[in-house]
Amino acid sequence: MNNTYTSLVNQTFHFPQEGFDVSDEGYLEFNGVDIKKLIDKHGTPLKLTYLPKIGMQINKAKNMFANAFKKHKYEGEYFYCYCTKSSHFSFIVEEALKHNIHLETSYAYDIEIVNRLYQRRKINKETFIICNGYKQKQYTSRIAKLINSGFKNVVPILDNKEELQAYKRSVRSSTPFSLGIRVAAEEEPNFPFYTSRLGIRAKDILEFYVDEIEGNEHKFQLKMLHIFLNKGIKDDIYYWSELNKIINLYCQLKKICPELDSINIGGGFPIKHSLGFEYDYQFMINEIVGNIKKACKKSKVPMPNIYTEFGSFTVGESMAHIYSVIGEKIQNDRECWYMIDSSFITTLPDTWGIGEKFLMLPVNKWDNEYQRVVLGGITCDSHDYYDSEEHINEVFLPKLTTVDKKEVESNKEPLYVGFFHTGAYQDQISGYGGIKHCLIPSPKHVIVELDKTGKMIDWVYAKEQTAQSMLKILGYLR
Repeated sequence: MNNTYTSLVNQTFHFPQEGFDVSDEGYLEFNGVDIKKLIDKHGTPLKLTYLPKIGMQINKAKNMFANAFKKHKYEGEYFYCYCTKSSHFSFIVEEALKHNIHLETSYAYDIEIVNRLYQRRKINKETFIICNGYKQKQYTSRIAKLINSGFKNVVPILDNKEELQAYKRSVRSSTPFSLGIRVAAEEEPNFPFYTSRLGIRAKDILEFYVDEIEGNEHKFQLKMLHIFLNKGIKDDIYYWSELNKIINLYCQLKKICPELDSINIGGGFPIKHSLGFEYDYQFMINEIVGNIKKACKKSKVPMPNIYTEFGSFTVGESMAHIYSVIGEKIQNDRECWYMIDSSFITTLPDTWGIGEKFLMLPVNKWDNEYQRVVLGGITCDSHDYYDSEEHINEVFLPKLTTVDKKEVESNKEPLYVGFFHTGAYQDQISGYGGIKHCLIPSPKHVIVELDKTGKMIDWVYAKEQTAQSMLKILGYLR
């Protein structure tokens, strides 16, 4: 048959691909994880985190920057920071820290996590802590306490001119502490605003340095310029224009600020959200490094250290959400609905909020005929659906049953659908363990990792949310 789901994939993409294959038994595998085995053991809906993928991503980026530095004979150093806001969970952060990285924070409570990590000996006082965000008093005071306690590489990134005053009042370090400045980026052309609400305007930074920082080097020193683009690191005019802006500003400042030695290019590496995903990471890194070196040589200033704060890139590809199709509904001549046993709004809120697309594949029934469908969640909200993929404005999935009489057992088995590379921001946005729309429970969360012998093991991090836990939050149980 040439109309099976298998034939559809093979006609459209190169398959199997890194992280995805179909077993001889006809079940999808995710980074070698037997998804069907986990379904049989834990049921659906199911959240799956494959921890080894985190280290794979970190080492991938480190190797590519090392290649670029070698290619261009670059004289600075590279520092990989993990953007904690993409996923704050201890098993994520601690897994990332196994690979000799640093941390970026965005709110006051992040500093409490830093303190806990230090107590657990997962970091030391040499670890770089890059502190971003528009900061309230409770954030600046925690940063100051961290510096005062002997953390040597805490770098508060000034988001506005007034923020410096908070550190002047509260930091009591015997040695000068480091500062960074976030350069306010121009927003992408289709954005409703011209300039980012975050950071200090580029044209104001030189004057701010001369007025507020220069001459106080015995107390604090400007060490880093920081930029972050919502659009991410992409090979287009907008990205190169904004990057060159911060590079040129660095070259200007370096001539009057010898302590300045770093550029932080933020996060923004895309991750794979389709089998058709194409992105030349090495090319982009080569170009970034090459552009920085070229500008520094022209201005006759030393090349800066380069920092990145990869969040989605670090953790995004480590997670999957697995659902069962619990029913099929034909609503008119064109629309066939597959109803899942959970909700997109509550488990993958970016699909609802910003129209995000994730890599979606069936776990089973690859030899069945395929059809165009719309996936529907079980809330009462009309927007609880998923109807297109990143590479096409439609969703195709196997039919739930086959007419082949030999496939009786296969027809009894429900269709399982997986959404992959969902590890960044979804739990943070949906509110882990809280009240969900229509009281749809959070799925069971299973962690898969390798033990000391290299054997794959799984364990339950969180059970499926119960009615009792919700009633307690709502005040019905005391």
